[in-house]
Amino acid sequence: MAALNINVNQFEQLKKSDKPVLVDFWAPWCGYCRRISPVYDKIADAYSDVLHVVKINVDEDGGLSDSMGIEVIPTLVLFKDGEVVASVTNPPSKAAIDSFIAENMA
Repeated sequence: MAALNINVNQFEQLKKSDKPVLVDFWAPWCGYCRRISPVYDKIADAYSDVLHVVKINVDEDGGLSDSMGIEVIPTLVLFKDGEVVASVTNPPSKAAIDSFIAENMA
């Protein structure tokens, strides 16, 4: 199961969920975003029972990333109870994303 590409309206509904939400802010022209995408899809598979793992294209829904002050992509943002818990920019590996999730899901 790959990470779902969603829009801002879907995101607003999703963040009301009981599950935390991990959002990848990305763009198709971003080379690193494309390289890390398969890793992010593995994260979506690994955490599907405890976490919504989604992607938002900043070119299509830039208002959300602008309002959150995201200036560099890819940036992963973890939301719990509709609030930002933590973020990480340019995660280097699946292990780094796993650590980020573990540290911030407690």
